[in-house]
Amino acid sequence: MRTRVRGWHWRDNPLRRRSDVVEGWIALAVAVLLLVGTPLAGALAGLWAHDEGRTAATAQRQDRHRVHARVLGAEPGQLPVVQGGREHAFRAWVRWTEPGEGTRTAVTRIPAGTHPGDMVDVWFDSAGRGVAAPPNEVSVWQHTVAVGLCAAGSAAVVTLVGHGLLRRVSLRRRMSEWERDWSRTGPEWTRRRA
Repeated sequence: MRTRVRGWHWRDNPLRRRSDVVEGWIALAVAVLLLVGTPLAGALAGLWAHDEGRTAATAQRQDRHRVHARVLGAEPGQLPVVQGGREHAFRAWVRWTEPGEGTRTAVTRIPAGTHPGDMVDVWFDSAGRGVAAPPNEVSVWQHTVAVGLCAAGSAAVVTLVGHGLLRRVSLRRRMSEWERDWSRTGPEWTRRRA
């Protein structure tokens, strides 16, 4: 004789309790949320991040311009920093010629390993401050994927924590039902027989 277990939470069964039905529906809801809701949350957050990233990158490309400049020397107190065996970017004076405006000089960040007299590409904003290069399409996609994965992971964690809390409440309720039923049934089973 074979017993079918599939769908036992919803079957007519004299041993089925209300908490069993509730637990079955909660398990179904958690499965749907994990399989559909979590990827959907990640995709929506990723699309939002991609739109925002492209908008910010476009605005930065319009505000910033690149110049090919000659390094004059490090700014006082801004020597290259070596950490973990690698040099990091540092601030230095650079000079370049802009068409129609003549020669200009400014302080900006330059790549590690650059020496006075080297030519480097540096970026400036409309106010003339040295800034980082605007993000390219790869940076926007990296940001998109990171935000999407974080959103999907967060949705999964919230779903699983919520499921754990609901199971805990369900277990307490089930135990109180069993205790109440046993208090009625137990004395009949434990009565001494003569």
